[in-house]
Amino acid sequence: MAVSIIIKALNEERRIAAALESALAALPDGQGEVILADSGSRDRTIEIAKQYPVKIVQIEAPAKASCGLGPQLGYQYSSGSFICLMDGDTELAPDFIIEALKYLEANPRVAGVTGHVMERNNESLEYVRRGLRKTAYKAVGTIDRINCGGLYRREAIEEIGYLSDRNLHSYEEYDLGVRLRAKGWTLFRLDRRFVYHTGHSANAYKLLIKRWQSKYIRGIGELLRSATGKPHFRMLFAELPELRLWMAVYGWIIAMLLVLAVLPTGIALLIDLAMIAAAVALMSVKHRSFSIGLYSVTAWFFHAAALPLGFFTPRKNPAAMIESKIIQENKH
Repeated sequence: MAVSIIIKALNEERRIAAALESALAALPDGQGEVILADSGSRDRTIEIAKQYPVKIVQIEAPAKASCGLGPQLGYQYSSGSFICLMDGDTELAPDFIIEALKYLEANPRVAGVTGHVMERNNESLEYVRRGLRKTAYKAVGTIDRINCGGLYRREAIEEIGYLSDRNLHSYEEYDLGVRLRAKGWTLFRLDRRFVYHTGHSANAYKLLIKRWQSKYIRGIGELLRSATGKPHFRMLFAELPELRLWMAVYGWIIAMLLVLAVLPTGIALLIDLAMIAAAVALMSVKHRSFSIGLYSVTAWFFHAAALPLGFFTPRKNPAAMIESKIIQENKH
């Protein structure tokens, strides 16, 4: 049961060595392959990776980096019957693949298996499990998507045509999950470690701006576009509460525009400002924080603007070969 471990990376010079070493150590009996799928790093990521016996592939123009591109890039160069996907800033738990293979062998209709992401605190150097909140995609047991990577069955991926949609700047993991589930496959989270992740903190507003610039927040619109006309389209509205939120936000914005259209400008502006203040107050009470309430409403406007931009962006065939080159073949 050969395994291909795909490490997707972009400018990960600080952590790529640890990621590669953990992947090589986790290959069952040393059999299989490790593939670094690089989305155009401009730091020392490639230079460092060349020191290890791994295959290195990198995008070429006109391909552009996106969250959905990296996994598919690595998948196109892989050969294993099982695909283990991980990020370049994580370290793979040494026993995960062996236990995941046992579970997949015993459950032939399970397409993918993951475990817990252990978040590393930079200051205390202690590991804290990420995702203790019991949600559909974080709970132990059957889940609707595999976030942060896991072990997939190639047979299942081949049935749905491709691993990850290069057109998506976010929601690529949910998209993969919903496409698999629409074909009758299931996903499962084991109660064991999958990877260790060293996180970083950032100012919420700076992160929002960064996500706008990287097109990350266009992902929900891109996801809607990708699912249009597909059997799983309705599943999106049933499973993604943020979609229902954005529809409500659009109704709220339309109401404010109507006020501007039918009332004198001065009065209309006062009413609209009052509606915005009421929304901030409501969110502040909900989160018990004025700063979070203000940020929430600010983020609504960003997401409302980003969704149509994502939806109307022209798509490339997600199953087509990504423009790329092989920098290094596997070295044994």
